[in-house]
Amino acid sequence: MGHGLLQGKSVAITAAAGAGIGYAAARRCAEEGARVAISDIHEKRLAKAADALTEVMGQRPLTRVCNVTNESEVQGFVDAVVAEHGHIDVFINNAGLGGTATLVEMEDEAWDRVIDVTLTGAMRCMRAVLRHMQPRGAGVIVNNASVLGWRAQEGQAHYAAAKAGVMALTRCGAIEAARHGVRINAVAPSLAMHPFLEKVTSPELLEQLKAGEAFGRAAFPEEVANVMVFLASDLSSYMTGEVVSVSSQRA
Repeated sequence: MGHGLLQGKSVAITAAAGAGIGYAAARRCAEEGARVAISDIHEKRLAKAADALTEVMGQRPLTRVCNVTNESEVQGFVDAVVAEHGHIDVFINNAGLGGTATLVEMEDEAWDRVIDVTLTGAMRCMRAVLRHMQPRGAGVIVNNASVLGWRAQEGQAHYAAAKAGVMALTRCGAIEAARHGVRINAVAPSLAMHPFLEKVTSPELLEQLKAGEAFGRAAFPEEVANVMVFLASDLSSYMTGEVVSVSSQRA
């Protein structure tokens, strides 16, 4: 049950198809009364996500296929939401790409791809939506970082570097945007379980990662989305430039 935390707000979310954090964030925002617009690179999964959200919202959300490595598609998504909703109150930056490779085995192409989607893609989205929010003097951006931006894990140098970059991007962007009345914060999840993660991660590694969590389990995507909703809402009105850990990892 929602509490009206985003009642009447226009919320745009990237990478919101499927069953991960992006979709959970879209659903929680809708439950809190927001008008939600979603984008994703996967057209069919995007349509399924829209079908599910229609039951929550009572109307079909705006959808747009968007590859965050493509500047025109990013701008097209922002423009489409503004045209449909009149403005964007909240933008949730969720797109990211991972992988596993040690540094000595990593090829430039793999490094560049992860950085382009996860870090530069976040920058493209922030740049596009800030050009809309700053003249209005209002708005909130919530980025999705990772505890790997702080912590070391074998085979994750490219992803960790990208997420550390998202953290720095959040802090620097927040300082620039504050004078315009725009807040920018980020969440840093540790382990959130969803079907895609299970497909690309071995059961052995998943069990090892779960064992490192204080509760002995992964987070549900909704548990990360709840923190995103808090950062998007007026309850966090004096927070900007912060990276909030959504993690039960042992010290």
